Amino acid sequence: MKKVAFICVHNSCRSQIAEALGKHLASDVFESYSAGTELKPQINQDAVRLMKKIYDIDMEKTQYSKLIDELPPIDIVVTMGCNVVCPYLSSEEKEDWGFDDPTGKSDEEFIVIINKIEKKIKELAERLRD
Repeated sequence: MKKVAFICVHNSCRSQIAEALGKHLASDVFESYSAGTELKPQINQDAVRLMKKIYDIDMEKTQYSKLIDELPPIDIVVTMGCNVVCPYLSSEEKEDWGFDDPTGKSDEEFIVIINKIEKKIKELAERLRD
């Protein structure tokens, strides 16, 4: 089974959402991980609250912020649109999803990003199933 890493600077919001949705929607197709180049002390609380409300996923129970050097060997690296160059992480494939960071924005803006991440997770799962 392929290992997919979702990478962001702080590993506190978009990459954590992607890891949670990957586990929720595509665990039969790929293993989901997330990591960052720096750490925040906790996962974004708006992300935690909205993921619990929308999907009944409690990210604080199953996930934590981690650095990219804590990951196992990865097959596919997905950068979330950090506007920075992520350090080199060896993988077979790389792609950038280019999402804006919803941190500090309204629930509506957060939900738009969550929905976009869900769509990309489903597209990735379909591509890997073929």
